[in-house]
Amino acid sequence: MKKFKIPDKYRSSIIAGIKEQRKLDDPRKKDFSPMEIDLGPVRFLIARHFGFCYGVENAIEIAYKAIEENEGKRIFLLSEMIHNPAVNEDLQERGVKFLQDTSGKMIIDWNELTPADIVIIPAFGTTIEIEEKLNKIGINPYRYNTTCPFVEKVWNKSNELGEKDFTVVIHGKAEHEETRATFSHSKRSSPSIIIRDMNEAAKLAEFILGEINSEEFYEIFENRLSSKFNAEKDLQKIGVVNQTTMLASETEAIANYLQGTMIIKYGLENIDDHFADTRDTLCYATNDNQKATYGLMEEYADLAVVVGGYNSSNTSHIVKLLEEKFSTYFISNETKIISPEVISHFDLHKQSEKTTKDYLPEKDKVSIAVTSGASCPDATVDRVIKKLASFYGVEV
Repeated sequence: MKKFKIPDKYRSSIIAGIKEQRKLDDPRKKDFSPMEIDLGPVRFLIARHFGFCYGVENAIEIAYKAIEENEGKRIFLLSEMIHNPAVNEDLQERGVKFLQDTSGKMIIDWNELTPADIVIIPAFGTTIEIEEKLNKIGINPYRYNTTCPFVEKVWNKSNELGEKDFTVVIHGKAEHEETRATFSHSKRSSPSIIIRDMNEAAKLAEFILGEINSEEFYEIFENRLSSKFNAEKDLQKIGVVNQTTMLASETEAIANYLQGTMIIKYGLENIDDHFADTRDTLCYATNDNQKATYGLMEEYADLAVVVGGYNSSNTSHIVKLLEEKFSTYFISNETKIISPEVISHFDLHKQSEKTTKDYLPEKDKVSIAVTSGASCPDATVDRVIKKLASFYGVEV
């Protein structure tokens, strides 16, 4: 796999060694059990896969290259490079300004841009409309385009579906930058609809099977349908693609469910004419990280610590999985671990940070499961492990 040039500040000593050893021991990624670091009074279970993925390292390399090559020029990021505060803050400290927030709301007006400016497209990609807008201003949107190759793979698959007259069903969060970009690309070649979860897949199936009327359908999926979407006609042939940071198992479950719906509607012998197999669009990194999370859940731990940006979709899915078994603390970095008695962490359900006391159990040996999202630097995970270990008077 390609080696990327990223700042040393994002790399680690502990995690780098662990990952390198696991590659040697398990080159084909067959073993998803965690690595154990036993330090006596505290034991860490480190997930098999986590941290920067191919797409994130590619994006960081391109972004820092843009800064190096354009000294003295104004450099803008379309929105957050990735959903990690440390990376975005470092880019801003180097003079990079954001044009939009993560919801697409303008921070800097388009009219302020000139052909001499540099605009970096984030790892999530962007819409065709924005690409056209930048071209019109005289800015090449492809010069520093950090769009993840796996996101582009989803776009290519959507285009293939359109060429075969299939409607694209996008499993994703309609407000997420990546899903907005995928929807923009897919609707150019085929009718498109965004569904968030299995509940909405069930509503889609109910309409296909004639259990709800078109009025209710259009009300449920308002603002998540391509222009001139004709529910009666456009849901006769469908294929499912996803926002690459969604829970991979949920995308597969949705695809299988909708395939079953089309079998009921059209018969097994006709299924290939009505449902397209699109499982090859699942992102390998998201899949590996989630399988590694299940590997963690097979072990015993007193608590779990997940490190990453609070607005990171793939990290939030890892948190939700671990919450099923462990007391789980979602933190952005080591500063949130205030003391052995107090931790500040993000509550996904209330979408706010809260403080918890006595999070570390009082016992002779404490086991802590540790992982992170795909946009979290390994160096941050290093510091989290070191800080927790220091409470027990040991060093990693």
